[in-house]
Amino acid sequence: MRMNRKIRIIFVCHGNICRSPMAEYIFKYLAKRAGVEDRFEVSSAAVSTEEIGNDIYPPAKLKLREHGIPFAHHEAHQLTREEYAYYDKVICADFNNLTYLPRIAHVEYDDIMEYFDTDEKASLMMQWAGLRRDVSDPWYTRNFEEAYQDIYTACEAILKSYIQEFEFRKATGDE
Repeated sequence: MRMNRKIRIIFVCHGNICRSPMAEYIFKYLAKRAGVEDRFEVSSAAVSTEEIGNDIYPPAKLKLREHGIPFAHHEAHQLTREEYAYYDKVICADFNNLTYLPRIAHVEYDDIMEYFDTDEKASLMMQWAGLRRDVSDPWYTRNFEEAYQDIYTACEAILKSYIQEFEFRKATGDE
């Protein structure tokens, strides 16, 4: 990964009103707290068109506020082919989101389904925390705290992996 530009991460969920915007703002918060926010470009998107234009779902906003995570006005949008190509990492909240990527990005299905390794372009969010499961979907469970905890855990792991990479590159003079 070239360090002369920002690492571009886009978080993806079904509608882009709960899990992916929560991940976007949690990651931004953690990166800022770690003093590395200038090394990342972070966004979020949906795989569906159901919520296009909608803001973050009110219970998700409430959960972010409860945990002191700042956020801004948000307008849900569907991931585009161009975004898929632009971002270094496409991090999906669940397996179903991952299965939509070939249709959206116009890439081979096998290319996406091989991506069960965080070193690849597309991955599942909880993989970063060493777990092979989906992020709990609060739209169905109504448990926004569980979703928050899943996302926070994954974002911490994602950031930690990059900080370790930054430190390694600095130590080896590759930065």
